[in-house]
Amino acid sequence: MNEILIRVLALVCGYCFGLFQTAYLYGKMNHIDIRDYGSGNSGTTNALRVLGKKAGVITYAGDMLKACFAGTTMRLLCMYVFGIEEQSFIFMIIIYAGLGAALGHNYPFYMGFKGGKGIAVASGVILAIFDWKFIVLGLLIFGITLLITRYVSLGSILLMIGFFLEILIFGLLEYNLTSEQMIKWFAIPVKGHFPEILIVTFIYCAMAVIRHRANIVRLINGNENKFGKKKD
Repeated sequence: MNEILIRVLALVCGYCFGLFQTAYLYGKMNHIDIRDYGSGNSGTTNALRVLGKKAGVITYAGDMLKACFAGTTMRLLCMYVFGIEEQSFIFMIIIYAGLGAALGHNYPFYMGFKGGKGIAVASGVILAIFDWKFIVLGLLIFGITLLITRYVSLGSILLMIGFFLEILIFGLLEYNLTSEQMIKWFAIPVKGHFPEILIVTFIYCAMAVIRHRANIVRLINGNENKFGKKKD
């Protein structure tokens, strides 16, 4: 299959998976439209605040898994259907699938393009990459930020900025490390597609940060809601 078409397929596949709106569907099961309550966002944090801890956990799990499934589906298609062995291309396609899932989550056509912000989706992409470095660093960045500041939004923003920087740094390490064992542990397969991987990752992360623009304003003004504190 043409490599351009595989990129398009990854975006479409990701978008279709992303259309599964966990918070919205959970809200409908409880006879509400989650977008009419709280922040109006169809995502984990708003589900947690409006519908409780169980809703928050289910929403996070659902939104994370749909992105993980999108990335894993494209990985398997590349390996076993399209016969692609180049690891850097497969890595890039997973990022494309993640971008598609974020687009489907953030801009679902059947909900008037009003969805979530894509942070739980990013967790799913990290899981689909299946690299311990991203999982550990993601947990540390988000967890420490939340522990110190209690701002979910700030943790989410730093998580996405950190993800881009991790791709950049670990990608550069593949070009600069000489030991195969060191490359295996501290680098990622990007050779041959590094600029494109960076561009797609930047678009993905920038979109998530932009979706938090109202939160950024509130953080600057000092009136952002803290985790565990009910919204007035």
